[in-house]
Amino acid sequence: MSTSSPCALLLVDGYNIIGSWSSLQKTRDQHGLEMARYELVEKLLNYTAHQGYKTQVVFDSYYQNTPGSQEDYSPNLSIYFTAFAQTADTYIEKTCASYYSRRAVPVASRLIVATSDQAQRITVQGYGAEWLSAKQLEADLDFIHLQIKRKQRPKNPAQGRFLVNSLDIKVQQRLAELRHGIKPDSKNF
Repeated sequence: MSTSSPCALLLVDGYNIIGSWSSLQKTRDQHGLEMARYELVEKLLNYTAHQGYKTQVVFDSYYQNTPGSQEDYSPNLSIYFTAFAQTADTYIEKTCASYYSRRAVPVASRLIVATSDQAQRITVQGYGAEWLSAKQLEADLDFIHLQIKRKQRPKNPAQGRFLVNSLDIKVQQRLAELRHGIKPDSKNF
């Protein structure tokens, strides 16, 4: 992956995704919202790197009397907590509007918004952004996770169901000799 600008900017409506994925709902219900946010970010880290996206996960701070704040988790993934009286929806919509009004110098060639909010889908598509449902994002994450696992598998998996088949030929021969009571040859071992 090159260090040039990312191929896409992915905006994720954080609480919408947490509310849409059963695994994150379970985490939220058992361990709290903070843990669900953390789990979402962890899942998005590998996906973002693999896809070459710049990702911003947006969470509402609507009822908190604080300014908006951003936390960078990696060079390509950050979390944005909205300002007081601002929703994630309005932040995402404003980002889409400003992104496409500055097309001459885009941050990325594509803008993708991940949410299952149908009203927001229509709005962001009206600005020219691509839409990704929570369900499709989850399927994409699962697919990328499987691809990464496949790449990390050893090149030569054990043949058959016995451990001995994964050993070097010389080691297999020596074990066979030991099994048949042949004394070790000091120059071979």
